[in-house]
Amino acid sequence: MTDESPIGAREAVLERIRAALVDRPAAVPIPRAYETALASETDRIGLFVDRVDDYRATIERTTAADLPTAVATTLAAHGARRIAVPTGVPDAWLATAAVERVADEPVLTHAELDALDGSISGCAVAIAETGTIVLDGAPDQGRRALSLLPDLHVCIVRADQVVGSVPEALARLDPRRPQTWISGPSATSDIELQRVEGVHGPRRLAVILVED
Repeated sequence: MTDESPIGAREAVLERIRAALVDRPAAVPIPRAYETALASETDRIGLFVDRVDDYRATIERTTAADLPTAVATTLAAHGARRIAVPTGVPDAWLATAAVERVADEPVLTHAELDALDGSISGCAVAIAETGTIVLDGAPDQGRRALSLLPDLHVCIVRADQVVGSVPEALARLDPRRPQTWISGPSATSDIELQRVEGVHGPRRLAVILVED
């Protein structure tokens, strides 16, 4: 029976592993030049619209000139009157909306956010293949709680932010920033497979796609 300390035993094991790996084959380079999933912008946009609709979110296509009207119409359709607005959201987005803009300065409590009718934000990137929208905490998106606690999230997506695949999206994102990946309204199923919405995030997601 040997009398080895835990540290000595650990080093002995590690030394055996290092010795066994001396003649290991060289690492194989991993290709990172991913092919784009959809070369055509028409294909990307069309697929993104279809995927978002599949997730039971609403999506409206508009132009930059008509965006304020689209935002106002969307908020009115959901009966939203008090909206959380990140600091970087352009005033023009809500220029014609009859809503109270609630700033996150000072930082709103969870109870205050839950009492609001909804929130509005931009996005960092959107993915056509999965219908996913990614937020990264930029000024026009704010902190994660703004898009998770209110019952309605209105998200503005520019056509040039829509990419074909997840690898293409990752290439545009800064891994050091906080990310929220959104694929439709929050939904889960209980043990009987009954769908319940709004458990982990907003119950309603309204996407407005800006094309020019």
